[in-house]
Amino acid sequence: MSDYRLVIIGGGLSGLAAGIRYARFGRKVLILESHVIPGGLNSYYRRQGILFETGLHAMTNYAQPDDRRAPLNRLFRQLKLSRKRFLTHEQIVSEILFPNGVNLLFSNDFNLLKDEISAKFPRIIDRFLRLVQAVRDYDPFIPCEWISARERIKDILGPPPAGGDPAEDEFFVNMLLWPLMMYGNSQEHDMDFSQFVIMFRSIFLEGFFRPEGTIKDFLDMLMEHYLSLGGEIRFKSEVESIYSRGDSVHGVRLRSGEEITCDDIISTIGYPGTLRLLGPAVVEDGPRYEGRISFMELICLVSMEARAHLKKSDRTIIFYNLDDQFKFCRPDDPINIHSGVICFPDNFQGLQGTARFQGKDVFQVRFTHPANYDHWRNVSPDEYKEMKIVWGEKSGQETAKIIGNYLENVVYQDSFTPITIEKFTAKSKGAVYGSPVKIKDGRTSFKNLFIAGTDQGFLGIVGSMLSGISMVNQHVLEKI
Repeated sequence: MSDYRLVIIGGGLSGLAAGIRYARFGRKVLILESHVIPGGLNSYYRRQGILFETGLHAMTNYAQPDDRRAPLNRLFRQLKLSRKRFLTHEQIVSEILFPNGVNLLFSNDFNLLKDEISAKFPRIIDRFLRLVQAVRDYDPFIPCEWISARERIKDILGPPPAGGDPAEDEFFVNMLLWPLMMYGNSQEHDMDFSQFVIMFRSIFLEGFFRPEGTIKDFLDMLMEHYLSLGGEIRFKSEVESIYSRGDSVHGVRLRSGEEITCDDIISTIGYPGTLRLLGPAVVEDGPRYEGRISFMELICLVSMEARAHLKKSDRTIIFYNLDDQFKFCRPDDPINIHSGVICFPDNFQGLQGTARFQGKDVFQVRFTHPANYDHWRNVSPDEYKEMKIVWGEKSGQETAKIIGNYLENVVYQDSFTPITIEKFTAKSKGAVYGSPVKIKDGRTSFKNLFIAGTDQGFLGIVGSMLSGISMVNQHVLEKI
């Protein structure tokens, strides 16, 4: 008899959701997490009494509680949690900013984006509405071959009308793609059309929000629910290997040497990381599954007195791309300071937006840039520390051009790089959005080993949690 019916590798949000879903049926389930707290990409830490969040700028897929078909509400039903008691704060307004000051504002009211496009791209608005209808009609969860989002969007928009400029169309498509890519695309330069549809719906049609409280509060709620259902979790329990026989896996061996047997395994650490646990005897085309998209993020606490002098400080998120040529790829430099995300994580409806740090009122700003993993990996510890300082300063100089000079008012700054992401999430090469090759059905070459999370193709907090649930529903519950 096995020690557990199900072992889940990774205590991030997809792992917790999978564990809750399975534990609801009274089955013995164990989550193995290598760190001391849950959350994975979306966790937290403390510095000088302040709680800092990792990953969570905002949640996508906002929906009112009475919209039963919405992904957010389906998620809560599957976990048997009360959606009405889950308090939320919608975004105020976000912005896409491109060269020469061209911008588009959007919010959770889709009419704002339509009005912006109508005013700034009048020759495109009617064709854009045709694209919106195509997005609404398309089912992105039916397994199919990869389709270029760029090419499919161009097909749906059709050629420019008489007097139209193809370059304007290209510019507009890049503006649409940019926030979707920055918030959930694992491929360079282009994205799969199914992923485009998922991200378009979650960001533009549904929208951004934050839950009441911090990511710690959200994780505490999930942990309490999981444990109340009889689920087990072990922290500081790094999996060293998965052992298999024939076409089945039978358990895991921990770094401590302990072996745990089980009937099924769900891995949430990405497909490349899972392959490494299976050992060299498993023949797979591993390198093609390794992602290249990673980031450096800087978290700044700025004295409140500076806020009145900043530009765009009423925005929730600014997605900016100021390169002359559109680039979504691993940059040549350690980071690309000319593109990224600026987030004011307190700019949500009904949030206070003020904290105390060393006796001062402060607010938080987060800056995220595409980063090159190899640059950060191939240096000594001292060089690594110096790089964080140097590129943090370059980021500050560039982002100050967008929101105004905040640098002299920073009272605390912290940062993390692709190396930090890899260390704390087991995502190979710090690839936040995982492999460019998605395994949509979650299956591997072993009949009882499944992949959940970003490498299955569900992205964002709501998406990753639905991924864990879907793997339980499709592959594990059927054995009960």
